[in-house]
Amino acid sequence: MTIGFDQALSVHAQALTLRSRRAEILAANIANADTPNYRARDIDFSAALASLQGQGGALKTTHAAHLPAAGEARDNLLYRTPDQMALDGNTVEEEQEKSAFSDNALRYQATLQLLSNRVQGLLTAIRGE
Repeated sequence: MTIGFDQALSVHAQALTLRSRRAEILAANIANADTPNYRARDIDFSAALASLQGQGGALKTTHAAHLPAAGEARDNLLYRTPDQMALDGNTVEEEQEKSAFSDNALRYQATLQLLSNRVQGLLTAIRGE
């Protein structure tokens, strides 16, 4: 029985890409905490991941070993509604953003570890150990 590379790595590779994209978005929110009229953004991680999985592995890559692009995450980009907007129109709630960034970083590390374990298992199977 043979399985493809995408099947072997399943959702972990896609989740890792989305977590990385989300980290960029959250970091931009934190960096713009003092920018007038800046609107805090985020992605709906579950919806973005479901959208990637719904593609059935039909990913546009330039090389078979590449991980999927995070362009699909932009389709799920949302603006946060703050509990209390600043007088300058900025919607970033810095503590909430830092908390979300830390949570995302922790989940990124967990996903990376799961992916690493999956690859290690594949290497063990290939070597016949």
